[in-house]
Amino acid sequence: MSRPLPVNKNDYIDVVFEDLTHDGAAVAKVEGYPLFVPNGLPGERAKVKVIKTGKGYGIARLIELYEKSPYRVDIASSEKNKYGGCQLEHISYEGQLQYKENQVRQVLTRIGKLEDVVVHPILGMDNPWHYRNKAQVPVGEKEGKLIAGFFKPRSHEIVDTNESLIQLPEINEAVQAVKEICSKLGIPAYHEESHKGVLRHIMARYGQQTGELMVVIITRTAELPQKNKLVEEIVARLPKVKSIVHNVNSKRTNVIMGGKTTILWGNEVIYDYIGDVKFAISALSFYQVNPVQTKVLYDKALEYADLSGEENVIDAYCGIGTISLFLAQKARKVFGVEVVPEAIEDARRNAELNGISNAEFAAGEAEVVIPKWYNEGNDVDVLVVDPPRKGCDEALLQTIIDMKPKKVVYVSCNPATLARDLRILEDGGYKTVEVQPVDMFPMTTHVEAVAKIELENF
Repeated sequence: MSRPLPVNKNDYIDVVFEDLTHDGAAVAKVEGYPLFVPNGLPGERAKVKVIKTGKGYGIARLIELYEKSPYRVDIASSEKNKYGGCQLEHISYEGQLQYKENQVRQVLTRIGKLEDVVVHPILGMDNPWHYRNKAQVPVGEKEGKLIAGFFKPRSHEIVDTNESLIQLPEINEAVQAVKEICSKLGIPAYHEESHKGVLRHIMARYGQQTGELMVVIITRTAELPQKNKLVEEIVARLPKVKSIVHNVNSKRTNVIMGGKTTILWGNEVIYDYIGDVKFAISALSFYQVNPVQTKVLYDKALEYADLSGEENVIDAYCGIGTISLFLAQKARKVFGVEVVPEAIEDARRNAELNGISNAEFAAGEAEVVIPKWYNEGNDVDVLVVDPPRKGCDEALLQTIIDMKPKKVVYVSCNPATLARDLRILEDGGYKTVEVQPVDMFPMTTHVEAVAKIELENF
């Protein structure tokens, strides 16, 4: 017979927060039973209301703070409460960096069983605001006018937002301008419940180094009402715009972009630089949303690769070739692999754009393409992986262990899967030398890290 829970739904209780979860909620324990409480901070004493209980944990809402953390930022009266999507906005930036660095250290120990790995102090931003170079916001209607912004947590209710302090000012200006122009022209919003209406999302992309702006209008219908007038007014209001794109997504889906894309005005792409490498960015391209910290991240990956100019390097999960082109400047040859064919086309175009001839790209699954390349007689000195949040495919990890490149550089956007994969590589004969956390997304719970890994006998 199971023991009754120490708390019940709707109970009001006093707690002390002990820790933060990976998604930024505070953790309090009542007779060993964990309660997860958004907006709390470790060390704080508070009154909470239990709103949900389960077998292993409960969820509560913060009602009153008795003692505040020194890292707490009061956002109630600040400008920062005007936007959503930032789980850590109530924590000072110093506190955020400490939380993220601790998160990396903890998972390496708990999941990876890596007790002695050097974890360097996290690399943060001098200014953790106005860093995002891309926005894609849902559009709705309220009182006869268009609204656009963020979804409320765990809902599809849109909160109209005129400004986000993590977006670049040019992005905020573009989204607001397009919203107002579409509203004035009477272009109706898409209604998710009925699958009717027209305007689904507004996207803006900005090249911070070039000053080039792209606007993407995403609709349910192939027909875009008032198309010519819309283009005319966007061009008049946004002097930095170089590309206006229409994307059609006619499906009943939460996926933002559809399969048909048309250039309404200007160029197919805009350009930006990371360091001295130039990138062409289309409406569908993957491109890092914080190029300032991307440069920090890639510089560290390049440092860990420690290339002399004589090495053959594989870049698994290469995307549009961002890391590959950085590596190619120091390597004999770089071979990039990516499962998305359109990304490989972008990678080839970006190599040509930069006059880089020692980078070769192939579309396919890394665990299939890389062994084939190796079996053709190509030696591999350094292998770089930059996988999605789910981490590396097991078959790829086994391929790495079988191929035995002298060095592996692992660029991670999820510390938990990084720790898991490092454990597998360690069991396969590798040693994790050091790990560098990097804060790519201030005000959110996400943290990136780069790991330097070497063969035990290297």
